[in-house]
Amino acid sequence: MSGLILASSLLVNDNNDNPAPAAPSPPSRQPDQPLPVNPAPSLPEIPGTGVLRQGDSGHGVYELQVRLLQVPNIYDGGAIDGSYGMEVRAAVARFQKWYGIQGDETGVYGDHTRLALMLRTK
Repeated sequence: MSGLILASSLLVNDNNDNPAPAAPSPPSRQPDQPLPVNPAPSLPEIPGTGVLRQGDSGHGVYELQVRLLQVPNIYDGGAIDGSYGMEVRAAVARFQKWYGIQGDETGVYGDHTRLALMLRTK
């Protein structure tokens, strides 16, 4: 019970010896000093996005190769090495031709080709 009494005495302030604490003042800033400029952080590249073409390499090309292998007779036996070589270019061109993909340069993995391939693969 004594703990309860102590707690209640701390909550109730019957004497006015302790005035309420003053509100903190806002930080002052010199009007002639410019505000600090923080550049927006750059976003990491999402694998498998952007235009890919012969000579490119990396994770996006690796994912392209994996998807091309899922379409029969497009990239059969092709390497999965993340390198956009002549074989990948030929496979992308073949896919574009066979499925009537328009809007991307022949053999270039752009937005139209990407969408069509993604709809047909996992």
